[in-house]
Amino acid sequence: MLGKKLVTAQKRGETRALCLGLGMVACSMMMYFFIGITIVPFYTKSVWTTETVCKVLKANIKDKVFCPKSKGSEDEEIFPYPCLQVWVNLTASGQEVMLYQTEDTLERNPKCSYVPDKLENSKEVKARIETIASNFKKYQTFPCYYDPGGTQTNVILSRLYPAKGLLFAFLWPTLMFTGGCLIIVLVKISQYVSVLSAWQ
Repeated sequence: MLGKKLVTAQKRGETRALCLGLGMVACSMMMYFFIGITIVPFYTKSVWTTETVCKVLKANIKDKVFCPKSKGSEDEEIFPYPCLQVWVNLTASGQEVMLYQTEDTLERNPKCSYVPDKLENSKEVKARIETIASNFKKYQTFPCYYDPGGTQTNVILSRLYPAKGLLFAFLWPTLMFTGGCLIIVLVKISQYVSVLSAWQ
């Protein structure tokens, strides 16, 4: 009687462990799919892949320009902000090009090097842009990214999704997938050993 209870409890434990392993594998596959349709296209679409050194030539704040808070926003959601233009000397080619914060900055407003995310306080936005401009004037040389193919003549300060960030995004689903597969393998080994012991 006690042996039957132990066998039943063992089978229930194996079933739960197997379900846990399969669930982890399924969740990791969903995470892979989500990363594949969101982050990977942005990473592969970016042409600014080569890092070089940029030297600031001038950093000026132009008159206020208008930019929507988000893509597809209505006209009433457009807000003005000071336009910061940073021109740098590209060490790789010696050209004078315009610097943008990220790839998204160029898409949102190609006239400005920096675009604020949202307007909370116009004075705060102005102070932030003035601080960024003074930092560029203070730190003349810094790493930047350019397009080695030459399709884009401008440069960016940082990539939205660098290679390290992409690897980090794939790290957690990989660990989950490995853990789930390990649990499934251990359960199958346990079942095989149990059948072998019962046969002997």
